[in-house]
Amino acid sequence: MPVLKTFKGGIHPAEYKDLTQQAPIRVAKVPSRVIIPLQQHTGAPCEPLVAKGDKVRAGQKIGDTKAFVSAPVHASISGTVSNIAKHPHPLGQESLAIFIDSDGEDGWMEGIGSRREYSALSPQELRDIIREAGIVGMGGAAFPTHVKLTPPSDKKIDLVLLNGVECEPYLTSDHRIMVERPAEVAEGLRLIMKILGVPRAIVGIERNKPDAIGALQREFSTEPSIEVVEMKVKYPQGSEKQLIKVLAHREVPSGGLPFDIGVVVQNVGTALAIYEAIALDKPLVERVITLSGDAIAHPSNLLVRIGTPLQDLVEECGGMLGEVGKVVVGGPMMGLAQYSFSIPVVKGTSGVLILSEDQAEMVEEGPCIRCGRCLAVCPMRLSPSLMADAVKSKDIDSAEACHLLDCMECGSCAFVCPAKRHMVQWIKYGKNEIAAKRQKK
Repeated sequence: MPVLKTFKGGIHPAEYKDLTQQAPIRVAKVPSRVIIPLQQHTGAPCEPLVAKGDKVRAGQKIGDTKAFVSAPVHASISGTVSNIAKHPHPLGQESLAIFIDSDGEDGWMEGIGSRREYSALSPQELRDIIREAGIVGMGGAAFPTHVKLTPPSDKKIDLVLLNGVECEPYLTSDHRIMVERPAEVAEGLRLIMKILGVPRAIVGIERNKPDAIGALQREFSTEPSIEVVEMKVKYPQGSEKQLIKVLAHREVPSGGLPFDIGVVVQNVGTALAIYEAIALDKPLVERVITLSGDAIAHPSNLLVRIGTPLQDLVEECGGMLGEVGKVVVGGPMMGLAQYSFSIPVVKGTSGVLILSEDQAEMVEEGPCIRCGRCLAVCPMRLSPSLMADAVKSKDIDSAEACHLLDCMECGSCAFVCPAKRHMVQWIKYGKNEIAAKRQKK
């Protein structure tokens, strides 16, 4: 099988995947309390459908909104609503959340897990099921899946890409899903193709996952319309625009979306969730995450209930080793450092890293030496240093003219910078300033 050429730019950070890539998925203990944020997705936040003191069952819808770009949330355990209040969110801000104390029974809503005959359902009926199940993109962006599967009428979609790359160091949850549940992932992809009316799909997987490549090749061995492609190992190979460039030989225009060039991209974890929602009537109340790092006793891949506090996961994996320097939700390149172990797992949580002080060492940034390394590795062909300088100088118009909004914040520039400049932080700040300026207008 030929290996495709990769995109220009990018980096090769140490992978650290050996800590968990052979670790089968374990089912984590049902937590004694969950904290369910009412916004775990791009778009409008949900409103609570329950009140303090209400009894709930696992799988019960507890938050929703009439907004199209949104996704409902569900109870992940059975028990009593003990509070509805603001709580720290993995994205950094506080968010309104529903607290549920377990009753110890783990009782589920009737019908969840029952097989459903879905072959005769229409694309719109399938979309409605996905929406009611609260499914969002599980590769990190958390965009509501029913919206992504409803392209504008003037956009002709002819290709689906299934993202099994998982290029972030440490993370192996998608890898284990493909190895352990390839039939369900494959059926999820077929359902995506049916909803969109698309005749062709490509599954992209980096070549450091040969067992996953083999598992999905076997699933599609009699389906010539679905191709499994081995990709070179490079970060950020799994980014949506880079994946499209490499697999489809198409380029998303600046400010555009994959819709504009006839492509829809979905993550393998999302495909699994789609299958479970449609075939088993199961809402998105749990997901596979990687818990890893050099400061955790037993790095693992865990099937975790949404809303589980990070502290529970640390205990599940044998506790911490020595002094912890940093806790990161997500991967080390694009994840966010956390300040509390009470932060809950949300739908977009792909991993949690517990890093020692040595691994988490912070270096003071120095002045730019104009070496050009950030330009060479930027997968979007931008000038990260110029954008960061413009933002630091409060020249937001110049930063925007440098296509700051096209930056995907992958961190490749900061990784190679000999001056250790905090370019991603400045770019994030600049994006917030642009958004505030537009809102004011």
